[in-house]
This record gives sequence, structure tokens and C-alpha cells, in this order.
Amino acid sequence: MATATERIPILVTAAEKSQIAEMAKSAGVSMGEFLRRAASAYRPSEDDKMLEGMITQMDKTTAQANAAIDKALEFIEASNKRIAMM
Repeated sequence: MATATERIPILVTAAEKSQIAEMAKSAGVSMGEFLRRAASAYRPSEDDKMLEGMITQMDKTTAQANAAIDKALEFIEASNKRIAMM
């Protein structure tokens, strides 16, 4: 692994710094190493594709759920009509 020699100054809030420090400590690495690993793992195009897939799946399952609810309501209405006729 190459020795790090370049700096990238970033500004964060005190709360963000505290959160990063806690996550780094939990991972057993320095804050710098934690941020390097996070930056290396970030793949926005892959994340976007995954989110788009999740949204597509959510749209499909929502439509299926709505259809099932409509069918159940129709059944209940028909059932109530049958009960009223008795």
C-alpha cells in the first residue's frame, strides 16, 4: 500500500466529526483510514442503479398490493350484499 502524502481538507460540523470518530473507533481504524475506505467504496452510479431497481420493484409491489386490496373490498361488498339479502 502506498504511503499517503496528499491532504484533502474538508469541513464538517462538530456533530459530523463526532459521528465519524465514533464509526472509525467502532471499525478499529483511524478517522483518516475510515474516510479513505468510505470514499473508495462509494460508487454513485452503482448506488443509483440499485435505488432505481428498488423503486421499480416498489412500484410493482405497490400495484399488486392495491389490486389485492381492491379485490378484497369487492369480495367484502359482495359478501355484505349476500348477508343483507338473507
